[in-house]
Amino acid sequence: EVQLVESGGGLVQAGGSLRLSCAASGFTFDDYGIGWFRQAPGKEREGVTCISESDGITYYADSVKGRFTISSDNARNTVYLQMTSLKPEDTAVYSCAAGYCSDYGGIYPYEYDYWGQGTQVTVSS
Repeated sequence: EVQLVESGGGLVQAGGSLRLSCAASGFTFDDYGIGWFRQAPGKEREGVTCISESDGITYYADSVKGRFTISSDNARNTVYLQMTSLKPEDTAVYSCAAGYCSDYGGIYPYEYDYWGQGTQVTVSS
């Protein structure tokens, strides 16, 4: 059974940091890129960042570039999202997904096959 389980969300003040984890199982981790998406109430799902260790690729949306860092521990089948300098507009449900990560053109939900349930991140002002 394919599973992607996010953890690490919570409430943080603006300017603070959080680290999210995405633990994957049930598929060949090295064959997939892992992306992080977020969705705020009333807004469309947004691709935040993705990583493809096998291709040496990472990609960041402009909205998080310089503040968020994605990393992968292939031995643990886990991807991390380190978020710093958080802003109230970063408030959303963050989900990880397994699919295709490229280093150009954006991160699109339709390119991802497997999804986690999501974890809430709330940034207070």
